[in-house]
Amino acid sequence: MPLSDRPWLPLAAVATTLLLWASAFVAIRHLGQDFSAGALSLGRLVVGSLALGAVAVSRGLPKPSGRDWLGLVAIGVLWFGVYNLALNQGEHHVDAGTSAMLIQISPVLIAVLATLFLGERFTRWLGLGLVLAFAGVVLIGVSQPGGHNDIVGVLLCLLAALVYSIALVVQKPLVARLSAIHVTWLACTVGAVVCLPFAGQLVDNTRDASASDIWWVVYLGLFPTAIAFTTYAFALRHMTASSLGITTYLVPPLTIVMGWLFLGETPPGVAYVGGALALVGVAVSRRKPRARNVVPQPA
Repeated sequence: MPLSDRPWLPLAAVATTLLLWASAFVAIRHLGQDFSAGALSLGRLVVGSLALGAVAVSRGLPKPSGRDWLGLVAIGVLWFGVYNLALNQGEHHVDAGTSAMLIQISPVLIAVLATLFLGERFTRWLGLGLVLAFAGVVLIGVSQPGGHNDIVGVLLCLLAALVYSIALVVQKPLVARLSAIHVTWLACTVGAVVCLPFAGQLVDNTRDASASDIWWVVYLGLFPTAIAFTTYAFALRHMTASSLGITTYLVPPLTIVMGWLFLGETPPGVAYVGGALALVGVAVSRRKPRARNVVPQPA
């Protein structure tokens, strides 16, 4: 059956992606008491790599060039390695909703990095969005009531957003030469290798964890990692990138609702204001300058 007869499929793919990504913040927060940041990262990435590999290999083996491997290693180390370690440790100190709001500033960082390294234009809208997003982050930071540890959590989540943004800029030329599923699989595998020093912690934590928590680790690798990336790639093939990008604004409110339902926690009141301001900054930064009407000059 052609896709034209099932126009709801891309929307269903988007909804699946957003729900799974939002649930990841809640699962990470829940598992923080039983799994160290490194152990959780390794467990999630091993499961994700195996699941993504099953799909990727079925589409043929990729043949990255030496230059491609440099990009893949960079993405694997930053996005799948450092990102997971920083986010997992950050959620030891801040709630799931706050961490989701902080990660959501990444589109502004990506736009700034694109102007620096990809030659894209720095517009006044990007500058204004950057200021608004920064102000939102400051409000989120000062709203944390627990003192130093909570600020450390905010900074770790910002580090996760930064390395994620850098990785996406590196990924842009790669996906022009390799399929998205192959890039994601290989980078996820690199990330798992980076986290191998935490194998001992993973064994110890798994031995002491309940069966339910072990399944939550499997869930993180299978659903928010393997399945969500696949549904996102499907949606991207059938929707414009800008339309799909806007939908990610729903991840923080979804995370807040899930955190309230399953963990009984919500962000501090001022953090909502900061999160809203940061999202406004992201929206403003994505505005495109109007094309000027050029008046023909007499010859």
